[in-house]
Amino acid sequence: MDSAPQVTRPLCVIDSADEALTAGLARALAAVLAPGDVLLLDGPVGAGKTHFARALIRARQGDAPEDVPSPTFTLVQTYLDARGVEIWHADLYRLTDASELVELGLDDAMDHAIALIEWPDRMAPPPPGALTVTLATTADEHRRITLSGAPARWAHVPRMAQIAQFLHGAGRAGARVEPLAGDASSRRYFRLIGDSGTAVLMDDPTSDGAAGSDMARYLAMTDWLRAHGFHAPEILALSEPEGLLLAEDLGDDLIARVLDRDPQAAAPVYDRIADLVAQLHQHAPPGFVPALDGPALAQQSELFAEWYPPTTGRPGAGAGVAPAIAALHTQLCADAAPALSLRDFHAENLVWRGDAPIGLLDFQDAVAVHPAYELASVLQDARRDVAPETEERALTRYIAATGRDEARFRAAYALMGAARNLRIMGIFTRLCLRDGKTRYLDFMPRVWDALARDIAHPALAPLAAALREVPPPSPKIIAALRARAGSVR
Repeated sequence: MDSAPQVTRPLCVIDSADEALTAGLARALAAVLAPGDVLLLDGPVGAGKTHFARALIRARQGDAPEDVPSPTFTLVQTYLDARGVEIWHADLYRLTDASELVELGLDDAMDHAIALIEWPDRMAPPPPGALTVTLATTADEHRRITLSGAPARWAHVPRMAQIAQFLHGAGRAGARVEPLAGDASSRRYFRLIGDSGTAVLMDDPTSDGAAGSDMARYLAMTDWLRAHGFHAPEILALSEPEGLLLAEDLGDDLIARVLDRDPQAAAPVYDRIADLVAQLHQHAPPGFVPALDGPALAQQSELFAEWYPPTTGRPGAGAGVAPAIAALHTQLCADAAPALSLRDFHAENLVWRGDAPIGLLDFQDAVAVHPAYELASVLQDARRDVAPETEERALTRYIAATGRDEARFRAAYALMGAARNLRIMGIFTRLCLRDGKTRYLDFMPRVWDALARDIAHPALAPLAAALREVPPPSPKIIAALRARAGSVR
């Protein structure tokens, strides 16, 4: 528990919460609490403090929740959640002397456990840095819930209250809320588990319902994909102005996980992916997606020159990359009609559904680009190795299915792969230096290896020349980047 003095102030208020919303708020907060977090549950008898605590504890315990009795007579009850984190639930109504807290062990527990404390006014003084949940009954027998705390520590609380109200309105207040892995954006994802089955909550606080927002693009692409027979998740509930969306849960069988379990499945799986891309390219891209043409690809590659070479001690190296990409695009790609690319199209955004169509995720950044771009995205995957024979098989299958000129398509494929990999190298460097996100550094050698294969194509000799002075991401360079994480503002 942080002992530094922090200013406590109201963060948000829910004016009228029934029992379901009260418990739903507890479940939403349960998804983001960490060891050392203390919640002070304040309010008169019958205000719902134990109801709130019970819902939170059971949510943290996952699929095997215990009974959660009121600790009125025992003063403290302790639990372990599904991750092995201790939860201390205290009711201090019968506490006669604050010194008893030491005997109970509550003071020490607040450093490493999640603590829920009813009747916190019995403590003198209350622990610093806590979140206070004040429950007051209203005339309509609902509750007015006020959440107060230090804004810096509890900045996420108003958003979780907003999420709880959204789920209540969608009839999902009774669901357990569990975090799912995020991505490099500000979006977060949660899985809901309850009597109505599972669903996925997308939380995009940057979206405001405007036409160009991520949420608006996601919805437009969802409608287009589903209308054309592709399996984007069905939208179950939506608050576009708030950036909250509830979607069908396609499950955990990401193609990346399927291949990790069974590497021998790579050939048939990538056959299906190649077929999916070929089917996607039977349709003209929708008019609302932006073009990713030669000038745009060249501009994106400037991220590489701006961020990566300076970290290697070669500032200015790679300056010729963008002009080379623009010129090569005119030479190799200008005669091909643009096709739809979902852009973040790789094994961690594709869901294996057996004989059913592959499930699609994370497609709000779709673009109209040369048809080879989508294949380069999935076959030159930054996150996993794709065997050369698997890449070759998928390329051959796509070319046969679409009737494209093989030599010209392969040259364009090398250019699309190179342009994409250069941009990724720049983004990964920036994520480390500016945002302190270092996990992407581990992917850099794989990305560079794919780039090296791309620029080895004879048609890409000008790009290879532009990169001649740029060193690869050696262990020494990666270690230096990691040491500087978050240092650039």
